[in-house]
Amino acid sequence: MIRQVEVLRVSRIYGATPALRGISATFLPHTITLIEGPNGSGKSTLLGLLSTAIRPTTGQILWHPFGSSPELARPHIGWLSHESLVYPDLSGIENLTWSARLHGLTPEALDPLTDRLHLGSFARRPVRTMSRGQRQRIAIARALLSRPSLLLLDEPTTGLDREGITLLVRIIREEAERGAIVAIIAHDLELGTLLGATSLRLERGQQISPSISPHVEGS
Repeated sequence: MIRQVEVLRVSRIYGATPALRGISATFLPHTITLIEGPNGSGKSTLLGLLSTAIRPTTGQILWHPFGSSPELARPHIGWLSHESLVYPDLSGIENLTWSARLHGLTPEALDPLTDRLHLGSFARRPVRTMSRGQRQRIAIARALLSRPSLLLLDEPTTGLDREGITLLVRIIREEAERGAIVAIIAHDLELGTLLGATSLRLERGQQISPSISPHVEGS
């Protein structure tokens, strides 16, 4: 279980382009952080760093109590990327069953999720036949599958109708209430208001507003 995440003076550079510049922040249990900012500000890079998919160029990320070891932290992370990243020729249930096996879970672990996310008969169809919102629900279910202690969501409302967004807000609140650390990227600032989220705003790779731990190197 991840009890706290510390981002310490982290920068990420792609070639000659800095995506993030010396950011430090702390993410705590029972909290929801909305990572906001214009396109190209480094939001997805920060989420990728928190997910262990990307390594910092400089600085350090600590997933307590696992320290700086991404391989130890990874089983405790649920990540919804900007793309749904589900296999199009498999059904939604087959995608989730495959993910469950990767986590050492039995197919019975899917039952609470199918009810919680209202995965109706569409979940038994091939993903390629689904609407964008239906694919998004499958991807959200996959992120929640292992009851992660660090939940990372990149534009989770993509494709969802009003009913789906209402359902998502309730689920995110429930995840934070049970003790998860939740970080979300969203252009819709109303989502942050609905969730009572703390704001972490980025511009040009730098943090320009307070977060839980608002220190930025070189600002």
